[in-house]
Amino acid sequence: MLKYDTIYMIRKGVTMSENLTNEIIDILNEIDDTVDYKSEKHLIDDHILDSFGIISLVAELEGQYDVKVSAAEMVPENFNSADAIAAMVERLRK
Repeated sequence: MLKYDTIYMIRKGVTMSENLTNEIIDILNEIDDTVDYKSEKHLIDDHILDSFGIISLVAELEGQYDVKVSAAEMVPENFNSADAIAAMVERLRK
């Protein structure tokens, strides 16, 4: 049975990955709401997300999505943007 949110997203043309990205943007905004996470592509490279922010983010991702972010996943490519974070979470959920 589909959840109401999933049915709503299908009707509005929102993909599951777009929804995941939006959820991750919400988490990132809880950490620091001064960044435009929809357009930012260099969160790590430009030192926008600091070590405390990364630790907070990983804890939220592991709790909310029931994934384990290993040390091997802790590379800039996985954390430079909300889309990259969503792709990592999708990969870890499988």
